Amino acid sequence: MLDTLKNRFENNMQRHPDMTWEEVKGRLWEHGYVLDILRDMEETGGEPDAIGYDDIGRIIFCDCSAESPEGRRGLCFDDAGLDRCSNDAPAGSAEHQAEMIGVKLITEEIYQRLQTLGEFDLSTSSWIDAPAKVIQSGEGLFCERRFGRVFTFHCDAGSYSSDRGWRGYICL
Repeated sequence: MLDTLKNRFENNMQRHPDMTWEEVKGRLWEHGYVLDILRDMEETGGEPDAIGYDDIGRIIFCDCSAESPEGRRGLCFDDAGLDRCSNDAPAGSAEHQAEMIGVKLITEEIYQRLQTLGEFDLSTSSWIDAPAKVIQSGEGLFCERRFGRVFTFHCDAGSYSSDRGWRGYICL
């Protein structure tokens, strides 16, 4: 896994120009459990990479696959939405799958940051974290890039589409 991460890091320096691989590798060793999480992200098609620092100096690793990760599509937003599906329900929810991997759904802020580093979700969309008010209304949020712009939409948390997946992140 370290070799995969190192190759991706070195081949995409525009995502993290102020970082060195040695710094990232050091953080990965400090938080050894993260390698298993990153492996799960990789195995479901996420292509995780470092994209910068959060507000307190932690390295943000998020899914950097060109399209919403293939192994995470066709899910509704959360388990409450899944419970409302009566016929032809999806296999699960984005929130539950993210929790099982050990990551959080990407925030709108991180999604916007990711889109400054390349063009993502040109033909797919990705569920993102939603504020409590949105979730309490039974809705979820998703983003995509079309026409050179990034759009954020809302829809029923129980809806799902074969081309809508989710992106996750973890900080260390």
